[in-house]
Amino acid sequence: MLEKLKEIIERVNPGIDVSTVTPETKLMEDLKLDSLSIMLLAMEIEAAFGFQFTEPVQFVTVQDVCDYLATKA
Repeated sequence: MLEKLKEIIERVNPGIDVSTVTPETKLMEDLKLDSLSIMLLAMEIEAAFGFQFTEPVQFVTVQDVCDYLATKA
């Protein structure tokens, strides 16, 4: 799951060195994703994993995203 998420993060923001991304990496603070990037990330996640977000979610870390995706698998 983490590797697939890294691929998505790299597509959303090609300037990010995904080799440094760990589960503890913070999306906004560490990766410098802004609100537009977060929205693009959500859209890419929906496309990659075949679902749509139906409720607002607040992801802080990469692990938060992985945990959420685990509930959708």
